[in-house]
Amino acid sequence: MPHTFDPDVTSAVLRHMNGDHTDDNLLIARAFAEPSDAAITASVMTGFDGEAGVWEVTRGDAVSELRVPWPGGPIDDRPAVRREIVALYDAACARLGVEPRPHA
Repeated sequence: MPHTFDPDVTSAVLRHMNGDHTDDNLLIARAFAEPSDAAITASVMTGFDGEAGVWEVTRGDAVSELRVPWPGGPIDDRPAVRREIVALYDAACARLGVEPRPHA
C-alpha cells in the first residue's frame, strides 16, 4: 500500500505546483503521457502518494489521468516529494530535449 500524505501536505504541494509550476506540469505530461496524434494542451497536478504523482491531462476535449511513478522509488516524507518532482522535471526535460532551468 503506497504511503498517503497528510491532507495539508498534499494541498500545499498541489497549490504550489498548479500556481507556480504550470509549465512544469505541462512538460511532465508531454514527456510521460502515452503518444497520441492529439497534442496535450493542459496539465494539472491533482494528487500524489508514496509511489507516484498524478496529473489531469487535456488533449482537445478529452481529459485523462496520468500517473507517473517517482524516479527514485517509493517515498514517505515531505522533502522527498520535492526531490521526486524535481527528478520528474529533469527526466521530462531529458526526454523532450529541453534545457532544464537551474534548481534553487
